[in-house]
Amino acid sequence: MDAQTLIRGVAAGQDGVVTLAQARDAGLRKNEVDSLCRSGRWRRLALGTYLVDAHLVPDVPRRARIRAAVTSLGPRAVAVLDTAAELYGIAGLRPTPEIHVSVPVDEPRGQRFRDPSVVVHQLTLQRSAIAVASGIPATTPVRTVADVILRADRLTAVSAIDSALNSQLLAVDDLAVVAGLIGGRRGAVAARGFLTEADPRAQSPLETRVRLRCADGRVPPDTLQHEIRDEDGYLLGIGDLAWLRARIVGEADGRGPHSGPEALYQDRRRQNRLVNAGWSVLRFTWSDTLRPDYIPYAVRAALAAAHSR
Repeated sequence: MDAQTLIRGVAAGQDGVVTLAQARDAGLRKNEVDSLCRSGRWRRLALGTYLVDAHLVPDVPRRARIRAAVTSLGPRAVAVLDTAAELYGIAGLRPTPEIHVSVPVDEPRGQRFRDPSVVVHQLTLQRSAIAVASGIPATTPVRTVADVILRADRLTAVSAIDSALNSQLLAVDDLAVVAGLIGGRRGAVAARGFLTEADPRAQSPLETRVRLRCADGRVPPDTLQHEIRDEDGYLLGIGDLAWLRARIVGEADGRGPHSGPEALYQDRRRQNRLVNAGWSVLRFTWSDTLRPDYIPYAVRAALAAAHSR
């Protein structure tokens, strides 16, 4: 097997990224690596890290940039904060171009990469706080959630906690561990409150935001992910939020799962089944959550109409 075929195999398991040491182990000399970069077939991302076959992709993949940043900062560097959450797939945080990496406090934070979006921290991390996410060293899910909720507003923080719980990155019992990790840190008082509002049943940040708006408006749902069945036990649909006595369900219509034509057809058919079974359906979008008063108003109006029937 020739050197380039061998190194492509290595890159395939590392988001397309290889180190200079790996290239040399595969049989490539430094001047050959430099030639590949000059030709545009490889691209230098950071100190000693390269994107293989860069000419085949229009832009450097996000995860390749993260891997290169972490790798370039040494064997004890780890992805932290929003970047660690991104690697785990924790939803709800606002998208950010920054890549957050931490190096040990006894190592210099010198600039060793060309990417100006890389933010280098020196967090005090125990070995037990470090894991691997998507093949990249990162803080554990528990430590990651503890760090991000200290920096986030309420809706964002609770959405991130819900996402970690729903995806089983965290167990409910882990929330007590998170509370311990944030103790004494800036923002801890507010963050403890965020932990009390978490619910693992929320399946998207939009569902979390709708639920919190309802709670703030004093019309909290009775339950989440409520199964509605007919007299024969046939499942008519599952309501994201439900007010049981009034037979009202609330649907969080996000762009992803509800935007395609087939998804729209399925939503309409499901809504018709629920309405025919005597349930009212309220549908809410992301923009609705930006107005604190709108969702509670719509729910109160539906509750009043149900009680007058």
